[in-house]
Amino acid sequence: MTVTETTAKSQTESLSFEFDLQHSPEKVWRALTDPELLAEWLLPVIGFKPESGAAFMFKTQAYPGWDGTVNCEVLEVEAPRKISYTWRVPFLDTVVTFTLTPTARGTLLSLVQSGFKAEQKQEFGGARYGWKMMGGKLVELLPRIA
Repeated sequence: MTVTETTAKSQTESLSFEFDLQHSPEKVWRALTDPELLAEWLLPVIGFKPESGAAFMFKTQAYPGWDGTVNCEVLEVEAPRKISYTWRVPFLDTVVTFTLTPTARGTLLSLVQSGFKAEQKQEFGGARYGWKMMGGKLVELLPRIA
């Protein structure tokens, strides 16, 4: 398994990562769309349904200036190939897209978070750190999924 950040050095509008996973697209899809599994690697989720137009939220620890809520809406679903949703907090309004491509060894998972503004360097860096950390948790979780 390899995780590669594919964000161009000059890029400030979107982050991108690729995960070369030795697990089937169906298993990876479950990790991306099952609320109990999402809570294990990403964040606890409330009201999630992998249906276009469905509103839901991730809820985590509050910090000064943020109540820990990420408001989301599913924009696109093509099971088990692609899911895209908004990622909104008071200081950030972006879109997260996961794309799954079958490979001979398993799945190539692409993650893109787009919509950062040029002045959001701190948020961009925080998201980069967060996705690396949460992506590592996803990699650890996948072998435990039946």
